[in-house]
Amino acid sequence: ETMSALRLLQAARKRFRRPKAGIPFFAKRRFCSTDATEDEYGTMNASGETYKFDSLRLESGKIIKNAQIRYKTFGELNKAGDNCVVICHALTGNASVDEWWAPLLGPNKLFDTNKYMVFCANILGSCYGSTGPRSTNPDTGMRYGSSFPAVTVRDSVRSHSQVLKSLGVNQIQFVLGGSLGGMQALEWGFLEGSDWVKSVVAIACGAKHTAWQIAISEVQRGAILRDPTWENGQGQAHNGLGIARQIAMISYRSHNAYESKFGRKLTKSSDFEDVNQAIVKGVTPTFDVEGYLQYQDSKFRSRFDAASYVACTRKMDTHDVGRGRGGIETALGSLTQPTLVIGFDGDLLYPMKEQLELAHHIPNSTMKEMTSDAGHDAFLLEYDAIQNACESFFVENDIKPPSESS
Repeated sequence: ETMSALRLLQAARKRFRRPKAGIPFFAKRRFCSTDATEDEYGTMNASGETYKFDSLRLESGKIIKNAQIRYKTFGELNKAGDNCVVICHALTGNASVDEWWAPLLGPNKLFDTNKYMVFCANILGSCYGSTGPRSTNPDTGMRYGSSFPAVTVRDSVRSHSQVLKSLGVNQIQFVLGGSLGGMQALEWGFLEGSDWVKSVVAIACGAKHTAWQIAISEVQRGAILRDPTWENGQGQAHNGLGIARQIAMISYRSHNAYESKFGRKLTKSSDFEDVNQAIVKGVTPTFDVEGYLQYQDSKFRSRFDAASYVACTRKMDTHDVGRGRGGIETALGSLTQPTLVIGFDGDLLYPMKEQLELAHHIPNSTMKEMTSDAGHDAFLLEYDAIQNACESFFVENDIKPPSESS
C-alpha cells in the first residue's frame, strides 16, 4: 500500500511537471494565515430565499414530501442566464457566503458580484433552512429526528441544480467548494457535462470518504448517540454535540497550529503564571488549549443541531464519485471540464495524496499544492492563496465572465 501511494504521488508530480507558456501549471507556494486557530465562521443563521418541492426523489428512490432548499444569491443574473457561479459550503456551513468567505465575495473579488450571480444553497440534512432532521415530517407532524431519510452529496447537488434552473440559469461558469463543499463541486461536474458546468474548483477533499475519515466521523457520532438526551434525534444531545465539535476541531487543525498558538500556556483566568508554579502548589493546571476547545464546544452547541450533524456526517461517509460510474478512475476520467484541485500539506483530515489522486485521473486538471499550518481549515482561512490560485487557473483556461452584451 505504501509503495502504491508513492507511485501515485510520483506519477502525479511527473504529469504536472511541464507548464504551459507563461503560467505555472504546478507550483508549491507558502501561505500562512495570521492566526492559526481563528474562527472559520461568522454569524450563522438560516436566512435566505426558499425553493419548495412538492416531492423530492432521492438517489435511494425514497421521497421527501414538501422538501425545501434555502439559498442566497449575490449579484444579478444576466439576460442570457450564463453568468452564474456556484459556491458549495462545508459540513456545518450555510448559504451565507458573505459571512464565512467574505474576503472572496464582492466587487472585484474572486466571486465578483459586479460580473457574476453568485449562488450558494444549504445542503439537505442541515439545519440552516433546507429540509433535514429538524424539519417536520408531514406524515407524522413531528420533527424527523433519526427517521430522516439517508441523503447523499448527489441528492443535494441535484436539488440545488433544480433551484438554479427555476431561477433562469442556463450555464454555470464555475463551481467551487472546500471539504464537503469540494465533494459537491466534483459532483456538479458530472451533471449534464460542460454545457451546464464550465469548470470546477475542488479544495481539500478526495474522490471518496476513506476509512480514516469515516472513523473520525463515527467517533463524533458516537458522542452524540450516547448522550442520554439524544432520544432518537428528537432531543438536543448538547453534551454529545459539543464533544463531537471538540474532536472535529482537533482534526481540522494541525500540530504546528496548536503548538504555535497555545503551547503549554495556561488559561488567562489561571491563578498561576506557568505549569511548574501550579504543580508546586499541588493544583492541576488548566491549559489554554483546553479553554479553546471548551469554547468551541459551547459555541457550536448554540448554533447547530445534533441530528443534523449525524445526518450530514453520514452523508459525507457515502461520498464516492465512482459509485454507479464504473469506479473512481473511470468516473474521474469522464470529467471533461477544466478542473482546479487544491490541497494543503498540513491537512491531516484530507491528506494531499487524495488531491493528487483527483488531479491524476481528471484529464483536464490543474493541481495546486499549498503549504499552510492551518490544517484542513486552510480552505476557509487562506483567502489570498485560494484567490491567486483560482485567478491563475481561470486565465490559463480562458474562464471569464460572459460579455456584458450577453
